Formats: sequence, C-alpha cells, structure tokens
Amino acid sequence: MGRLILILGGARSGKSTQAQRLVKTHGGQVLFIATAEGLDDEMRARIAAHRSERPPDWQTLEIPYNVADAFARLSSPADVVLLDCLTLLVSNLLLLEGDIDQPDMARAEKRLEAEIQALLEAIHGSRADWIVVSNEVGLGLVPPYPSGRLYRDLLGYANQRLAAQADEVYWMVAGIPVPIHGYRFTI
Repeated sequence: MGRLILILGGARSGKSTQAQRLVKTHGGQVLFIATAEGLDDEMRARIAAHRSERPPDWQTLEIPYNVADAFARLSSPADVVLLDCLTLLVSNLLLLEGDIDQPDMARAEKRLEAEIQALLEAIHGSRADWIVVSNEVGLGLVPPYPSGRLYRDLLGYANQRLAAQADEVYWMVAGIPVPIHGYRFTI
C-alpha cells in the first residue's frame, strides 16, 4: 500500500507547484489526474497552460469525477499519482445536481460520500503513493447563497476525510509548505 499526502491551501498558495516538486523528487512512473473541465475560454486556456508545463513522460488522465473507476481501468502502473485537484472534483459533482440555485443537498452529500469512499479505497488498494491537492475554503466569509454554502461544506467534508487517512498533510502559505500532520522533523 502506498502513502497518501494531502496538500491544502488557499488559491495561488503554491499547492500544485509543491505537489509537482514532491512527484519529481519521488521519481518513477507518474500518473497525473486532472479534474478540471474546460467549460469556458479562460478555463480552457488554463488547462492548456498546465498541460504544456507537465513533463512529457507523465501519463495524464483527465476525468471530472468517478476517479476511482477511471483509475481501476488503467492498464499501466504508476509509482506515484498526483490528483489535482479535489477542489474541482467536488465542484464537478455539485454541478451534476443540475439546478445550482436549488441543489438537492442530501443527494449531493450522498454522491460526494460515494466518490470519496471509492477514491480512498483506490488509494489504499494501490501500490502507488498518492499526492492530492485541495483548496481550503472554510477560512473566508460564509457564502450568501445555498449552493455556495453547500459547496464549502462538501469540500470541507472531503478534505477532512482525506486528511484523516493521510500519512502527511501540508498547509501551503505563500509557497511555503507547513507540515501539519505526519511530518517527522529530523536533525
């Protein structure tokens, strides 16, 4: 069974850069799981930029949800898996609810629980080390609309579930990784 490392932080805090740094240090076969969808021109440009920055020998799987199912269907093994990011995975699941102004909270919670449970089973059933990137959205203002509050709650729940299972958790602040769980200082 591989290790699970969770990297949390705010927007533009250096999460993805730190995750890629860890992957490069790890070595071996890399699987990059991207959850972003190009739903508008800006996002399509961001996705294209991220694609061009990845080393050509990294295998990439672009999947907005059902990550565990897609991972199980892969034929080539990976030594390390980088999932970037849980934030968009949760958003993608919420968008499946259809009416974003009046989301079915119980159904959204059930869908997320199934996704996270399957993801954790895939992680623990894999020989690969996993690095998962996610935003921390619980430090700001309470969103003024129901779908925003539901999203914040769902992502907070997902982050807690992964952190509870993680071997290491890092909080990114201005590009600096701050170990908050599982890190052992050596002299």
